[in-house]
Amino acid sequence: MHAKITTDGNTAVFHMAVSGKAGATRPIPTGQFAGSEVFSYVWPTTIDPFEVGFDRDAGILAAAVTSHPDFDDTPLFDETHDGDRTNDGGLWHMHWVVLGPDETCGKGALKVIDIPEGRKPRLPKTWPGVPIHIDSPGWQPQLDRDTVEVRVPFDDIGIVQAARFDGVTAGLRVSASAHAPLLCVANVFEVASGDLSLPGKPNQ
Repeated sequence: MHAKITTDGNTAVFHMAVSGKAGATRPIPTGQFAGSEVFSYVWPTTIDPFEVGFDRDAGILAAAVTSHPDFDDTPLFDETHDGDRTNDGGLWHMHWVVLGPDETCGKGALKVIDIPEGRKPRLPKTWPGVPIHIDSPGWQPQLDRDTVEVRVPFDDIGIVQAARFDGVTAGLRVSASAHAPLLCVANVFEVASGDLSLPGKPNQ
C-alpha cells in the first residue's frame, strides 16, 4: 500500500504497509537449499553500499526483511532463543543486500550480486559467509497487522536523509549452482513506484 523511510535521531525507520496481514505468507519449505524460495519486503535505495561495509558503488543497496525456512543466513544470531543459531531462517529478519541486473534471472531481472571465487571484496563484519553481497546485521523487524518496520542506526543519518528509495515485495529463488547466479529476484509482486525509479524521499 505504501513504503516510507523516516529518521529518528541517528536511526532510519524502514516502513511498509501491505493490503493483507504483514508476514502471514511465507515460502513453503522444500527440504533443500537449492531451488528454495525467499519472500521479502525490500527498500532499494540510492545509498552507496560503502556506507554499510561493502565496496563503493558495488550496486543497488537495499534493506530487506526476509523469510526462508530452508536455510539460515544469520549465523551470529539465535532469533528463536533456543540455543541453536542455525534454525531461524523462517523467522522474518533483516538483511542488507546489494542488487544488480542479470539476464540469467530473467529479462530485466535483478540478483543479489555474487562474489566470484578468488575475489575478496570489502564486506561488513556481520557478512554471513555466503558468496553473495549480503549482510546480516541483526536488526530485528517488527510485523504488526498490516505493517513491516525495521529500525537501523547510522553513524551519519544525513546519508539516509539525502537518499532516494522505493518499496518492493518480491520472491527470490536460490539457484542449484553457487554462481548461476546464487540468488535471483524471481518474482516481483508489487513495486511502490510502479517502475522501480526510486522516487521516494525520506521524511516525506
